[in-house]
Amino acid sequence: MEWQPDEQGLQQVLQLLKDSQSPDTATQRAVQEKLEQLNQFPDFNNYLIFVLTSLKSEDEPTRSLSGLILKNNVKAHYLNFPPNVADFIKRECLNNIGDPSPLIRATIGILITTIASKGELQLWPELLPQLCNLLNSEDYNTCEGSFGALQKICEDSSELLDSEALNRPLNIMIPKFLQFFKHCSPKIRSHAIACVNQFIIGRAQALMDNIDTFIESLFALAGDEDSEVRKNVCRALVMLLEVRIDRLIPHMHSIIQYMLQRTQDPDENVALEACEFWLTLAEQPICKEALSGHLVQLIPILVNGMKYSEIDIILLKGDVEEDEAVPDSEQDIKPRFHKSRTVTLQHEGVEGEEGEDIDDDEDDDDDTLSDWNLRKCSAAALDVLANVFRDELLPHLLPLLKGLLFHPDWVIKESGILVLGAIAEGCMQGMVPYLPELMPHLIQCLCDKKALVRSIACWTLSRYAHWVVSQPPDAHLKPLMTELLKRILDGNKRVQEAACSAFATLEEEACTELVPYLSFILDTLVFAFGKYQHKNLLILYDAIGTLADSVGHHLNQPEYIQKLMPPLIAKWNELKDEDKDLFPLLECLSSVATALQSGFLPYCEPVYQRCVTLVQKTLAQAMMYSQQPDQYEAPDKDFMIVALDLLSGLAEGLGGHVDTLVARSNIMTLLFQCMQDTMPEVRQSSFALLGDLTKACFLHVKPCIAEFMPILGTNLNPEFISVCNNATWAIGEICMQMGVEMQPYVAMVLNQLVEIINRPNTPKTLLENTAITIGRLGYVCPQEVAPLLPQFIRPWCTSLRNIRDNEEKDSAFRGICMMIGVNPGGVVQDFIFFCDAVASWVNPKDDLRDMFYKILHGFKEQVGVENWQQFSEQFPPLLKERLAACYGV
Repeated sequence: MEWQPDEQGLQQVLQLLKDSQSPDTATQRAVQEKLEQLNQFPDFNNYLIFVLTSLKSEDEPTRSLSGLILKNNVKAHYLNFPPNVADFIKRECLNNIGDPSPLIRATIGILITTIASKGELQLWPELLPQLCNLLNSEDYNTCEGSFGALQKICEDSSELLDSEALNRPLNIMIPKFLQFFKHCSPKIRSHAIACVNQFIIGRAQALMDNIDTFIESLFALAGDEDSEVRKNVCRALVMLLEVRIDRLIPHMHSIIQYMLQRTQDPDENVALEACEFWLTLAEQPICKEALSGHLVQLIPILVNGMKYSEIDIILLKGDVEEDEAVPDSEQDIKPRFHKSRTVTLQHEGVEGEEGEDIDDDEDDDDDTLSDWNLRKCSAAALDVLANVFRDELLPHLLPLLKGLLFHPDWVIKESGILVLGAIAEGCMQGMVPYLPELMPHLIQCLCDKKALVRSIACWTLSRYAHWVVSQPPDAHLKPLMTELLKRILDGNKRVQEAACSAFATLEEEACTELVPYLSFILDTLVFAFGKYQHKNLLILYDAIGTLADSVGHHLNQPEYIQKLMPPLIAKWNELKDEDKDLFPLLECLSSVATALQSGFLPYCEPVYQRCVTLVQKTLAQAMMYSQQPDQYEAPDKDFMIVALDLLSGLAEGLGGHVDTLVARSNIMTLLFQCMQDTMPEVRQSSFALLGDLTKACFLHVKPCIAEFMPILGTNLNPEFISVCNNATWAIGEICMQMGVEMQPYVAMVLNQLVEIINRPNTPKTLLENTAITIGRLGYVCPQEVAPLLPQFIRPWCTSLRNIRDNEEKDSAFRGICMMIGVNPGGVVQDFIFFCDAVASWVNPKDDLRDMFYKILHGFKEQVGVENWQQFSEQFPPLLKERLAACYGV
């Protein structure tokens, strides 16, 4: 006997559905309580499915809502449904998937997928065969409803469908879907492509077996009049480019022609999918060969796509020129992430060549439209193509650029400035001859009457900052800086933001070139403090921190400190301990403290105290949470991480002056807890601080060494690269302070260090720090470390040959020399590597040079002239010359 609803029960459920559509919060609360009561009755869910599928007298929104409440119940309690209820729901879903209403069909589709995702694909074996069967129905609604449900299942469970668990249903489903590519209804064609598309990236075997049919069927749909179908065809081709480019190469010419058309599609969603094709193609090795002949068509299309659309301009309030007095809404402010401190060494050669992840994403300028759109995609594609084709792009671009940059319509002019910024990285060489003439024009665009032109000009100019700084300062740096500083005080918030970001980039490039203008720069940045709304204040902190990093100790002048510190400290006092705006302010102060050094002394006490308090509060909250998670919230540990990093900045900047602050606080006890925190970033920052305190005031660290060393030993785990790196560095600093007293601790760390230095694929920074620390351990305890020389000497030498002469390198090489003294046989096999490492020194101190001299000559005498002759024949000419010139061997 089929289940039937009870009239009174049905009325109750309908009343509940009506109430839940009320905007009143009290009613909403009552609805929630009622729902929880009704969920106690097993057949409440039968009522819900009955309203959705059978109660045609009710309006569609109410019926759909009933289905959505049921979906939530399935999500939460499906495994507790009695079998007869579960079966009734499943049966009703399949019997009504062809409901005449698109809304009800879609709701049933969502419900089916939710049940399927509850592990039910295995336990509902008839689902897929039945849905596939219903596709053959003469009734459009049934076919469309089944396809809708199948598409959702393919999206949610693509991996499961391609596994043995279900006996590989795709072998039947994929050929079936491919038949529907020719269906007369565009909606059905679109569903069919969307279903198959779910299996491209995972390279499902059933699709790979039918790949040629699939590609032919896509080509057959190339001219489809329905935009949803065209969009899915483009999406398929973009994914195939990543996964099966081999199958596309024979047709590449016609695919490119098709994509050129689609990138100009009147429907922006289609154009956007097609535009992704160029981004993906640029990453393929065949890009240059495939696209060379098409640049003449492609470049103008991409450039044209870089204009703001009318909708963009409305959303960006492009006609609002002044909004600086309008407070920001909180949801406009994206969460920031603090990057914890990592200790690195200075290299020979160029600064910042370390492949630092400098994130100047295309179009930092329209963040508020953080959704991806055609403008951003076109700009990103032009950027990557500029990196592939380099200056070969310019003949296609330059003729266009002139027309754009001087165009009377601001929208077109703005897009030209964006183009210029997008190609900056890839086409820099070829652009150099035009820059002396373009720069003044771009700088003039900073004063344009349209805010969106001013803001894009800021971004584009920042992309050429490197070139600007390479020219005589009066040529471009001075005018650019003057105008950018005015833009920092612009009346428009978007321009303020773009100018602040651009200025931070300029600071990184110009470094000490800015010193003559410091007074002027500080006046502007400090004035902006009083002017900015919330969001831009956060960017301003970054610009001030970057300034301090860039000019370093030059900032330590009474007049500059007087300008800068009062507003920073005022903000510092204004913010509460639980305010996340403390993060950027703490980061900023950390840079300022490191730059000012002793100049920061008058401000250090309250700053130090507060950091200690932040660490203490966070630890206490974490403790309460771990004991009673139902009573307390988990703390945001970022507060503790940022505070530890600022304490590191203070220790580094103030050096010995930090002694009294440490003496009067319980920081060592807190550090002991932080070093054992479960969160890697907390441990990472605490080891950085430990190293900085070891350098600044070892007196306070020494009593804790016996407790700290075992913790340092357990953290030499390269799975957490940055934690391991900072722990390694701290051990090296401790060695230098402990001297021979380090002996009892060598065994706790030495084997792990030797293992790390021999590990393949270890990042350079970690290798270098490991080598320094092994050297320092050997310097203070040569007897203990020297026996292991043969195990690490080769990677030790290769990882330190590129490091600049400095204190760390000096102590490490003294250590290696002392170990060679104890165990000369340990380096015999790899002596050429030692020679090469010695030759990497530019100016070693005299006594270190003597140590090198003795070892080289000792080895030469040991092996005899003839053997040395043969041995030194293997040296590269440059190495031979340096050793002969510096050490006479």
